[in-house]
Amino acid sequence: MIFSSGTNCDEETEYAFKKAGGEVFKLHINYLKRNKKILKEFHILSLPGGFTYGDYISAGKILANELRYYFQEEIKDFIKEGKLIIGICNGFQILCKAGLLPGFDDYFSFPQVTLTFNDSQKFECRWVSLKVNHNSPTPFIKDLDEIIELPIAHAEGKFFVDKEEVLKKLKENNQIVLKYINNPNGSIEDIAGICDATGRIFGLMPHPERFIFPLHHPLRKNKVDGLKFFINACEYAKREL
Repeated sequence: MIFSSGTNCDEETEYAFKKAGGEVFKLHINYLKRNKKILKEFHILSLPGGFTYGDYISAGKILANELRYYFQEEIKDFIKEGKLIIGICNGFQILCKAGLLPGFDDYFSFPQVTLTFNDSQKFECRWVSLKVNHNSPTPFIKDLDEIIELPIAHAEGKFFVDKEEVLKKLKENNQIVLKYINNPNGSIEDIAGICDATGRIFGLMPHPERFIFPLHHPLRKNKVDGLKFFINACEYAKREL
């Protein structure tokens, strides 16, 4: 797990992976700069939610630039080895602004999609219903129900694409993984999460790490939708790598 100043969902994400059966190591970006080769030792790379570097410039932009300029070759090797990457909320913003998503033909290309300010012009913090696209190639959504619930907490969560051909390609490749049923931020096509063309890089604005116990849900739901994302990731890593 990579985090930086301003990350504030690292402990919850760490706990979710541990509950799913994973072994977790938290690596501050400054430590990783001095120990780049350590990425080879891991099977899943997670970018948790938060407000890295205070979201100065724009949400996730500074850490996205650090990944692009310090770790491009190491992360490309990580991807070539068939390993998984997940970005949650601020992590999703980072993946998009670093050019790792949508990842049509190459990685760290000029950003083709972004997350920008909500249409409401305010911070949105609530539970949302989501539709899962099971035609998507990502292993993160295996065995999830068609409709799930997760909490959101973001000010810059509006998924935006300014080129029709990019949106068309996302649809054709089934890279749109999650859609809002009641769009809370004005995202184009109600998009809440996408993956790359392989399905192994996945980003989403909702917080699955905040729904891993029934008591997390206001109605105390027994089926904890969030935990399944982490179980799927760990099972994939154990099976495939």
